[in-house]
Amino acid sequence: MNVGTLPSVALGELLRSMADDEFVIGFSDSEWTGIAPILEEDVAMSSLAQDELGHAAALYGLLGDLTGTDPDVLAYDREPEAYRHCRLLDHGRGDWAMTIARRFLYDTADGVRLDALAGGSWVPLADLVGKLIREERYHRMHATVWLDRLARGGDVARSRLIEALTTLGPDAATVFAPLPDEGALLDAGVLPVSMEAMEERWRAAIAPTFSALDLPMPPQARDQARGRLDHGEAFRWLWTEFNTVRRAEPGVTW
Repeated sequence: MNVGTLPSVALGELLRSMADDEFVIGFSDSEWTGIAPILEEDVAMSSLAQDELGHAAALYGLLGDLTGTDPDVLAYDREPEAYRHCRLLDHGRGDWAMTIARRFLYDTADGVRLDALAGGSWVPLADLVGKLIREERYHRMHATVWLDRLARGGDVARSRLIEALTTLGPDAATVFAPLPDEGALLDAGVLPVSMEAMEERWRAAIAPTFSALDLPMPPQARDQARGRLDHGEAFRWLWTEFNTVRRAEPGVTW
């Protein structure tokens, strides 16, 4: 599709939402470096976080090309309320069960989103998504193994997992919060299916796992239309953390 025919504002919102999702979960999971339950998970979570930040950089790069804005400015030089990550990622790191529950919910939802976008009409995004899918597959495998391990790991592990899923559940589907002018993206083929249809695919995909482990399925999102607009204190703290170097050394690049 020719750049001149793109619904550029709507496309920018799609790229921003995806980039912010990856950016926020990457920085949040990086908090486990050095304190994960076992040494192997120190390495694994550091690798997952690095992948997500790399994906964010690539998406911010596409957005920067579209808007003529430096990707570092897009990533760092916004106030907290200007970020468009889903509310699911607004929750603090919590314990290991919270992190695994959040990662499973996000990775499975992101997988459905990426699979859909791989068939989109804007070649730069479709090509990038094809590369992201290969890495995200391993993220889902990691989260699924740990979800199973915690669900079957005894009363304490299971109760903490269920508590985490209960806390996160109402926000889980905000990955699929409707986008501004989503209709334009659908008409242009950039978004092959609606966010609502993606959510239905995601629920069908995770239902067998939740049923097999006797875990509570996520309910419908609360106020889905605001699923990327309201950010709480946990994110404001994280925002301060990832902006520390930027503010100490203006102009630094990542």
